[in-house]
Amino acid sequence: MRAVVQRVSQASVTVEGRVVGAIDEPGLLALVGVTHDDTPEQAKKLAAKLWGLRVFDGAEGPEASCSDLGAPLLVISQFTLYGDTRKGRRPSWIAAAPGPVAEPLVDEVVAELRRLGAHVETGVFGADMKVALINDGPITLILEV
Repeated sequence: MRAVVQRVSQASVTVEGRVVGAIDEPGLLALVGVTHDDTPEQAKKLAAKLWGLRVFDGAEGPEASCSDLGAPLLVISQFTLYGDTRKGRRPSWIAAAPGPVAEPLVDEVVAELRRLGAHVETGVFGADMKVALINDGPITLILEV
């Protein structure tokens, strides 16, 4: 599994003109991609990594995590994270898992974050989504598990 994570001061996702997920305070936006051989255990590991990622200033010291601050997360499925652009000008999507494989694993990331105590907002799997965000820092990281 792979995620592009941005520390944001706010973020939202809109589908067909309707906001379906939003965080209006500092937190993390996580775009999550799944490949063919990913497992529920990797989804849980990614969730734990997101929840504990120390990228905020806070009472716990100069680097605090969502878990330290109770900061929210917006998790959005993003199959294009497994696009291969090494050849030609058109990305290949061969490494991206199909929906029936990917959707339950993205759902498991969200479920595990919630089990850990996180407030999580989401997009709509497979939908044409419009994502708005204010990147704070900017801080953008790539996580792989």
